[in-house]
Amino acid sequence: MNYINDLKKVVEINSYTKNRDGVNIVGEIFDDWFKDLGFSIDIYKRDDIGHHRHYRSPTIQNTPKLLLLGHIDTVFPPGKFEYFIEDEAWVYGPGVCDMKGGNIVLLEALREVKKNGYSIHNIDVLFVSDEETGSDDSKYLTSELAKEYDYCFVYEAAGQNLELVTGRKGVGTFFIDIEGKAAHAGNHYSEGHDANLELSYKLQALVKLTDLEKGTTVNVGKIEGGIGANTISPHATMTFELRYKVSKERDRVLGAIEEIVNHAYVAGTSALLSGGIQRDVMQTSQDSLKLLENIEKITQERIASEERGGVSDANIVSSCGVVTLDGFGPYGDGDHTVKERALKSSFESRIEMSRKLFEYFIKNLKF
Repeated sequence: MNYINDLKKVVEINSYTKNRDGVNIVGEIFDDWFKDLGFSIDIYKRDDIGHHRHYRSPTIQNTPKLLLLGHIDTVFPPGKFEYFIEDEAWVYGPGVCDMKGGNIVLLEALREVKKNGYSIHNIDVLFVSDEETGSDDSKYLTSELAKEYDYCFVYEAAGQNLELVTGRKGVGTFFIDIEGKAAHAGNHYSEGHDANLELSYKLQALVKLTDLEKGTTVNVGKIEGGIGANTISPHATMTFELRYKVSKERDRVLGAIEEIVNHAYVAGTSALLSGGIQRDVMQTSQDSLKLLENIEKITQERIASEERGGVSDANIVSSCGVVTLDGFGPYGDGDHTVKERALKSSFESRIEMSRKLFEYFIKNLKF
């Protein structure tokens, strides 16, 4: 289990998304490891965040290609959560499951493939540096590179029963700025146009768009407005999130949001909408279910699957038409908290599963 030492090496380096230097140091370590496996490296340099890294193996032209997808950034700034410890069953530290642990799984599986005498080809790796803040920069790169691939395995953490992920909700973040008119609440009440009151009507209308049976939720997570108790509010803002399981629901809610924003419930107020869809839905498809079935045949294992409400970069690649499965990393919990941990035994099983899949793909260039 020497790979645990590799995991320790990258976990102990702070790679908070906005810690550009730390992210790049982690990336440079992976560069050396992938060079040892014969991969070439395309580095997409960025000024404000860490560089994105695309590791390419030799390709047999006009044959299917597999993309392995991960990210090297984590969520805690320097000084908040920076250690790696282990006991008999678990490893603990920032990124052990989300998702430096997943990156180590795919790396170690590729090492095993090479040790077994296979020449690695038609399998590439993409590590982005800003997934934890929404992939606002890398999503354009990921979408462009996705056009080259037929399949994608994403190495976010596995489920508790080592499930693979066939679907993830789409997510959008939106902002509404409401303008009213200030007036003295005692002397000139009727002359004001209450932005706070307008916000309250819009909030209720937005929340009513939720349809739990269809997996659609609208959550107004933050509101601000007004000046003080004696002043009619001249301005108010809200931040809300949309999550959805199917494209039809996305379109329904987006249309309704436009109507809510454009309708003034309180005379004299106006509203402006900004934001949008951050990652589109990753819908479970016949192709993804067929791929899952083939993986079971290749590995000769029964593999559980699930859909998740949370998003990942799997959403981006799937939305580009690439047959995508997620959850190839180790099982862990406590991600995004100082209690993050990953189960050691799950590394073993995930590395072995990936090794079998990579060797099959190299021999057959299909799943």
